[in-house]
Amino acid sequence: MPVKTLVHKDLTIEGYSRAAVQTYWRIPELKIGFDLGGQPWSFMGTSTWFVSHSHLDHLAALPVYVARRRMMKMEPPTIYLPAGAIEHVEKILKLFTRLDRGRMPCHLLPIEPGQEIELSREHVVSISATQHTIPSMGFVVWERRRKLKTEYQSLTGPQIRDLRMGGTDVTEERRVARFAYLGDSAPPGLDACAAMYEAHVLIMEMTFVAPSHRKDKIHKFGHMHLDDVIERRAKFKNELIIASHFSTRYNSKRIRDVVEKKIPDMLDGRLHLWL
Repeated sequence: MPVKTLVHKDLTIEGYSRAAVQTYWRIPELKIGFDLGGQPWSFMGTSTWFVSHSHLDHLAALPVYVARRRMMKMEPPTIYLPAGAIEHVEKILKLFTRLDRGRMPCHLLPIEPGQEIELSREHVVSISATQHTIPSMGFVVWERRRKLKTEYQSLTGPQIRDLRMGGTDVTEERRVARFAYLGDSAPPGLDACAAMYEAHVLIMEMTFVAPSHRKDKIHKFGHMHLDDVIERRAKFKNELIIASHFSTRYNSKRIRDVVEKKIPDMLDGRLHLWL
């Protein structure tokens, strides 16, 4: 299966996405993946996945992935899904168990907008609602660290030690949005989550690029157009913006030609087309 790789500072982004075909992403350093529209063999070692929604191009490989890990005697994976999809996915896995005559061991966990999932002491994932034709979620991975509170920064080491020994909490949690994944969404789903615009790395969809495609119809079906990105140019504070999930109506040359004509500077070099 096709897999592209891009390294940005200390994060490696791997995956592939094409609308109505297959979408799958992995960030090895964070030990998580997003969407299971396909499952490259090299991705099998990642045991935690977040599925944005239950359209087949984002979910179809789930039984294959679960079965492979069982066959290789690996621990059952943990898969976070929109709450409304859990019951149906459980039924699908039971049917595949009958067809395959092999168990489908995994932990299917429901997610809702506003929820937070702890990955480790250092990282937490926040869930936001996006706007698509079925319930769909976006994700932000936060790095969290304990920092000395502002009011104690002028103190000496011994003074800080004495406060700690006296029971005073001299630190506070500070978060940095390291990575964001929009999934499939019309523009309001992006706008509703300010952290999407702040994350160091943002993967977003840009399903349509041609001027002839009507934005009102595109938005109705829960997708983005190149013009939506241009209109929001000033909002993007990201270090890297990966545009993906392009429609099969376009070949790679057509996409590149249209985007580079509309955005010659590629958002100051931050915009990367996943072709």
